[in-house]
Amino acid sequence: MSGELHEAKRPVSAVLAGPYGHPFHPMLVAVPIGAWVASMVFDLASRFAPSPGFLAEGSKWLIAIGVLGALAAAMAGFLDLFAIPAGTPAFRTGLLHMGLNLVITAAYAAGFLWRQAGTAAGMTTGAVALGPLLLSAGSLALLVVSGYLGGKLAYRYGVRVADEATQADGFRR
Repeated sequence: MSGELHEAKRPVSAVLAGPYGHPFHPMLVAVPIGAWVASMVFDLASRFAPSPGFLAEGSKWLIAIGVLGALAAAMAGFLDLFAIPAGTPAFRTGLLHMGLNLVITAAYAAGFLWRQAGTAAGMTTGAVALGPLLLSAGSLALLVVSGYLGGKLAYRYGVRVADEATQADGFRR
């Protein structure tokens, strides 16, 4: 088992997934998380602003940035998943994390298209409609759950985290 644990910490491809102890996936997830949280702020602000069109438009493009960022993060995350031995609790958690993220990304992509259709229909001056806002809120709630699972992979199971002997280097004087 210790051999499997050691291998789960090593990247499938250091060039594509990041070197040992410094994976790319956690760095890349900041883009979709930040963009989608900001889009929710814009959505809510559009409900209160006297001229909400720019907020609704900004939110739509933040969603698009988040989708593109999620696709980049997914590629690195998929490589990290390959390093986890199949049939383990860590692997099952990784599959659930990945599945939720795919659903979330698809929901945001659908939300972008929904908003884009509204823009094409000339609805660019108003606040974000309730339907797209609720889709984003639900997607953001799922993102919190998926983020919890990602944290469990890193902090509970140590996926792609350097072993304790390597970590000890950071605490030597």
